[in-house]
Amino acid sequence: MMATPDNSTHDVVIVGAGAAGLTAAIVAAHAGLRPIVLEKAPVFGGTTAFSGGVLWIPGNSHARRNGIADSSDAARTYLRHEAGNRYREDVTDMFLRHGPEMLDYLEAHSEVRFQPSEYPDYHPEAPGGVQRGRSVTTAPFDGRRLGRDLHRLRPPLRSITFLGMMFNSANTDLKHFYNVTRSLKSAGYVAKRLAVHMAHLLRHRRGVQLTSGNALAARLARSVLDLGIEIVTGADVRELIVEHGAVTGVIASIDGRDRTFRAGRAVILASGGFARDGARVAERYAHLGPGTPHLSPVPDSVTGDGIDMAERAGAAFAGDYPNAAAWMPVSRVPGPTPLAFPHLVDRYKPGFIMVGAAGRRFVNESHSYHDVGAAMQAARGAADTARAWLIADHRAVRKYGIGFAKPAPMPIQLYLRSGYLVRADSIAGLAQRIGVDADALQATIASFNAGAAHGEDAAFGRGSTGFNRYLGDAEHQPNPNVAPIVKGPFYAVELRIGDLGTFEGLSTDRYGRVLRADGSPIDGLYAVGNDMASMMGGAYPGAGITLGPAMTFGYVAARHIAGDLPGEPVAA
Repeated sequence: MMATPDNSTHDVVIVGAGAAGLTAAIVAAHAGLRPIVLEKAPVFGGTTAFSGGVLWIPGNSHARRNGIADSSDAARTYLRHEAGNRYREDVTDMFLRHGPEMLDYLEAHSEVRFQPSEYPDYHPEAPGGVQRGRSVTTAPFDGRRLGRDLHRLRPPLRSITFLGMMFNSANTDLKHFYNVTRSLKSAGYVAKRLAVHMAHLLRHRRGVQLTSGNALAARLARSVLDLGIEIVTGADVRELIVEHGAVTGVIASIDGRDRTFRAGRAVILASGGFARDGARVAERYAHLGPGTPHLSPVPDSVTGDGIDMAERAGAAFAGDYPNAAAWMPVSRVPGPTPLAFPHLVDRYKPGFIMVGAAGRRFVNESHSYHDVGAAMQAARGAADTARAWLIADHRAVRKYGIGFAKPAPMPIQLYLRSGYLVRADSIAGLAQRIGVDADALQATIASFNAGAAHGEDAAFGRGSTGFNRYLGDAEHQPNPNVAPIVKGPFYAVELRIGDLGTFEGLSTDRYGRVLRADGSPIDGLYAVGNDMASMMGGAYPGAGITLGPAMTFGYVAARHIAGDLPGEPVAA
């Protein structure tokens, strides 16, 4: 391939401007290296900008300052339990040692700020699990501090915003929005938030009170730009330059012209995995039947380019995980541009259940999205492509909303007309409208209601774990996750399995160096984030297990390239 040489020189070329790539850029610059960041999309932030901005980092300093006891041994025990026979001691040790170090480093050397959260591990009752402390969230950020680069920040995921307004991952804002018609305090809070947000929309054409992953992406980008590091958006990197067995740069298409970017030390792949690579998704996602479209809220630009380039350079792909991706129940919102709505909140609330194609429950609806997605896979029939129905009564829908349909006082007629919501006056009528056995659905709800009247779920133990209760409604007692479904009309939304990013990826060593099938590293090539095969082995142990390792290994890779990891061999 003929390409025009780039006039500048760089020690490190980073492919991808999500959290992992931007972290690596900050660390490399502080180590005295000259990095450049190349991003395929016209905006920076990657999937990070769509996320909750949560990092899972055992032993972090925020937990210690709040008196939360934890240990590396406990975290190691938990990870060994979760990853099973795909547990890797070497990578786990690097993560547990350098994760807390990475957090403190960024807070000392960048605009990135974190705050403690109350998230339990997803399986806190498992060996080594904890009820709180390992997950941290990103502090809010004023997007105006990005100046003219604000327009280059990827907007938040449209399906989980309200008029473009972002909500923090701890649901503090949501509690006020849920209570807007029942509390003067909440009504005042919501009115103020809306007024400020609308003023920002008029002036900046987007929200600037950034929270969650949008705040994390903005904080990292501000830090990168302050260091004089260029973030080149619209740079479609498609080829690695390999000379004498080593990667020495990349070729990118920018404005229709191929340009070469030489890397004096290394190339770091951080392009986000393969969630939008149709061919690899069809091969790796077992729940997809012939002609079944995959619904994913991951950005369209995440098409597996980094993985494809590395494989052409001799890299090995780790594709034997029990779960190829982080599964998420999603619903399809009709419209000129259909949306994939991730069900992050409603399933946990009292008054909701999920049923499969047979009209029966098959999972604790208040488990993590990944666990629910995996259960949807396990419950699918031979001819069914893993769909389910989220069902609620009128009281629950108007209090909490359901899927993309917002709670009262927002109207829901639009979603009924589009077919997104299905409504009927009786359970039997609802069963007929969604195509499930009426007797089975009526029996399922009758059985559920018998225990739910007392806050119990004998079938699946909903509300029995700290994680279940954390995302329920604390004001609903005796069980924040369970209430009977009794007040018609009744509603249903169809769910399919989507993903929030891929787990399978390039084989790497403990520094993020990309490996060949024989286990030897490819000189000059690193992979971090979702381009790197997840250290969790296809498991999802807690909130932030994607961003925590992604940013940790971005930190580790950059320090290794710089020869700045005490007690570790220097990169070749």
